[in-house]
Amino acid sequence: MERHIDIEDYDYPLPAERIAKFPLPQRSDSKLLVWHDGCIAERRFGDLGDVLPAGQLLVFNNTKVIRARIVMHKPSGARIEVFCLEPHAPADYERAFAVRGACEWSCIVGNLRKWKEGCVEIRFPHAGREECLRAWRTSDAGREQTVRFEWTADLAFGELLELLGRIPIPPYLDRESEEIDNTRYQTVYSRYEGSVAAPTAGLHFTPELIESMRARGFGFEEVTLHVGAGTFLPVKERDAARHPMHTEHFEVRRDTLAALRAKWGAITAVGTTSVRTLESLAALAWRIRTGGDPRGGETVGQWEPYDLPADYTGAEALDDLLGWLDAHGLDRLKASTQIMITPLDYRFRIVRNIVTNFHQPKSTLLLLVSAYAGERWRDIYDYALAHDFRFLSYGDSSVLMR
Repeated sequence: MERHIDIEDYDYPLPAERIAKFPLPQRSDSKLLVWHDGCIAERRFGDLGDVLPAGQLLVFNNTKVIRARIVMHKPSGARIEVFCLEPHAPADYERAFAVRGACEWSCIVGNLRKWKEGCVEIRFPHAGREECLRAWRTSDAGREQTVRFEWTADLAFGELLELLGRIPIPPYLDRESEEIDNTRYQTVYSRYEGSVAAPTAGLHFTPELIESMRARGFGFEEVTLHVGAGTFLPVKERDAARHPMHTEHFEVRRDTLAALRAKWGAITAVGTTSVRTLESLAALAWRIRTGGDPRGGETVGQWEPYDLPADYTGAEALDDLLGWLDAHGLDRLKASTQIMITPLDYRFRIVRNIVTNFHQPKSTLLLLVSAYAGERWRDIYDYALAHDFRFLSYGDSSVLMR
């Protein structure tokens, strides 16, 4: 099936002054645009419990942003910035952060032309001694490099990043990271290290808001999808259907799948990463229906969910996944996805409502919003621009319901 999406149809004017460069002093004081079947209202984010239908199950992405940017130097003094994207050896995230002494990561390298060969390093004090972290390029895959790290300190790699790395705030903020980003570019429920960008829809939640909503009967579940730098890649093709989606790894516990099944039809995804994780489940479940194995193996393809039968429901998909996990004695599902949710007749099978920030023009995230709201996405963004909403990662939020 031929697919075409003219990305020019998903453009809008975004003045630089509308991009929020810093977070508000209080997370839940951000503005909330409420879109419900075409009608628009304006509230505070702290009112989310008054806006969502009673009894909704909210799904968070509990990934944690790592201090992925390390500034190193060549012996000549040249400054090299190494941006760690995902682990290469060991490839498993949990092992990658626990390893000591040496590891390899896929990285983006700043000032690459100055680093043709040899090592770069950074020296630092630890436990009363001068220690050293060194890095070598071991392969070149175009935009990404494989970098080998070796270090002398008795620290796990995750501890090393915490000590030497910097939070990789989005490039469109056009500033260096500051102390405030270390806490405010994380959600209050972040748990598992692995992302190089925050699931920003969740930045508005506070522990107090979560507890007050829980007391009113709202449920909360968590999935883990490690957000890659590909989330910031612009759509360069005029035909967005030719844009190659990046791969992101995710994990969903069996208990969460059971909770989703119990609340199917009343599921609110917090953020586009939660949407992509939940909607990828249906494609994995269909593999089970057709005699396949959802575990590991092939990534959920960019267009795979579009090929599912129209009458295959999210409830059936969750039943299939639960049955398969039980048959194999597993308590969680690990997979990866390249899913691209677009207005090309995408059928949402798991997600009912979406909490999300305001996204860049001509981005895959804006295509996802359009897949949900249809052409009314323009009404949403026109209203936000006309009513002083703040845009992008540190900006205001919206809740989309239909």
